[in-house]
Amino acid sequence: MLKRLYIRDYVIVDELELEFASGFGALTGETGAGKSILVDALSLALGERAEPAAVRAGRDKAEISAEFELAAGSLLERWLQAGDFEGDGCLLRRVIESNGRSRGYINGVPATLTQLREAADFLADIHGQHAHHSLLRADAQRQLLDSLAAQRALAGEVAALHGAWRKAREARLAAEKNHEALAREREMLAWQVKEVSALGFDADTWAETGLEHKRLAHAASLQAGVEEALEGLSEGEQAAMWQVERIGARLRQLIDYDPSLKGTLETIEGAQIQMQEAAHALRHYRDRIDVDPARLAEVEGRIHAVQDASRKYRVHPEELPQLLAGWGARLLELETLQDAAALAEREVQAQRDYLARAETLSKGRRKAAADLGKAVTEAMQQLAMPGGRFEVALERLPEGAAYGLENVAFLVCAHPGQPAGPLSKVASGGELSRIGLAIQVIASAAGNVPTLVFDEVDVGIGGGVAEIVGRLLRQLGAQRQVLCVTHLPQVAAQADWQWTIAKEGAGGGVVSRVRPLDRDGRIEEIARMLGGVKITPTTRKHATEMLGY
Repeated sequence: MLKRLYIRDYVIVDELELEFASGFGALTGETGAGKSILVDALSLALGERAEPAAVRAGRDKAEISAEFELAAGSLLERWLQAGDFEGDGCLLRRVIESNGRSRGYINGVPATLTQLREAADFLADIHGQHAHHSLLRADAQRQLLDSLAAQRALAGEVAALHGAWRKAREARLAAEKNHEALAREREMLAWQVKEVSALGFDADTWAETGLEHKRLAHAASLQAGVEEALEGLSEGEQAAMWQVERIGARLRQLIDYDPSLKGTLETIEGAQIQMQEAAHALRHYRDRIDVDPARLAEVEGRIHAVQDASRKYRVHPEELPQLLAGWGARLLELETLQDAAALAEREVQAQRDYLARAETLSKGRRKAAADLGKAVTEAMQQLAMPGGRFEVALERLPEGAAYGLENVAFLVCAHPGQPAGPLSKVASGGELSRIGLAIQVIASAAGNVPTLVFDEVDVGIGGGVAEIVGRLLRQLGAQRQVLCVTHLPQVAAQADWQWTIAKEGAGGGVVSRVRPLDRDGRIEEIARMLGGVKITPTTRKHATEMLGY
């Protein structure tokens, strides 16, 4: 669960450090006080995109850190280890600069936005105040159903298999249409492969070929230079080796007079040995120098052939093997494309693979649809829609689609005796809010994310319905950590703990302040939410009753 949230220089927050408790917590306060700013800040820590306006006016950067508890052996712990983000817990940190740039960190290690979002999938779900409007879209309905069925990964696999099937069908159709063009391409590629293969080119030995050419082309110069070096070193009348040897002999005589010359003598004797080794190596090299015009012509011819081929096909010589491999792969593909029977079989097999996984997806969807329909229908009876009914319709598609074998549609009957119709056409604004909230609570309860955040999702409801919504959130809080930004006293009164957020003047500007509420503070805040500006003893009494004090 979320343990701490630290915010500095974000919008109207100068600096806040908040410690969160478990259970159901309510965040309340006047409109515009900054309640949703806390949720927005948490969203940034979880990888949402940032805008320059997020930085408080007059500051260079904003900083947000969110610390979560880490359960031993959890999927998140394994994910952190795999990404080299190990730590005692899970600390997400985000720094947003006034120019719009931002940096992310996980347990102090730099992380991308994608990595922050991946971590967020294990940590928290945030439901915004307009989240229920997304339920009007068919794709959102389908994705929610797949999430409830724990089939998002399978849905992705089905989409990939559908793409492979479509590609196989397009390949067959293209081969049938372009048979002659493919034959010409195959003939041309076969000739090119034969031409380049005849070179016997090996990128690993290309550098050695260049060195051999250089040695052969300059063999005479190498021979003359080595002879000159040997002459000066060991074979001439004034050769250096003999000069050094005479110096060594003279120093040996002088050591008897002064032993301190022994070190110098040892250095000279070492030089003699090295000069002898150098002379030996030069003689060996001289004997191997090969002035071979025929071999030189052969190597030059090979180099010219490789260079001609590289210029012809507009690649560097080192890239010829890669080019040849690409041609070979294309030739194999063309052979397959010209095999009508093989193409047809590949298409049929791709279709079988798709249908097999898509049927598994459909089976899971049918069960999830029945469960969701039953759960939301039961919730509707509590949310002032007695006799209402919610269904998830699965409309079979003749050939399927990338998302599966059926369209998914949420249908609702808000009043007894009426036929069920699409959620977007049948439900009123208030009904949509209530149904959407029920779906979000049910979906959250079915998941395994430890922290759930609801940002004014209770807009459009009130009275007894609001009290029921509060009870639903309280029940959910018994299993998870639930944070709810709300304007409704009936919801806030059901919370296990409560904070109030207010704006205060500071340094010529306005900042947001958060204050945890004790027993008396909660009575005053609930009374304010009930009675507005003027709080009477009656209002306080009502607030005390709502809180169960």
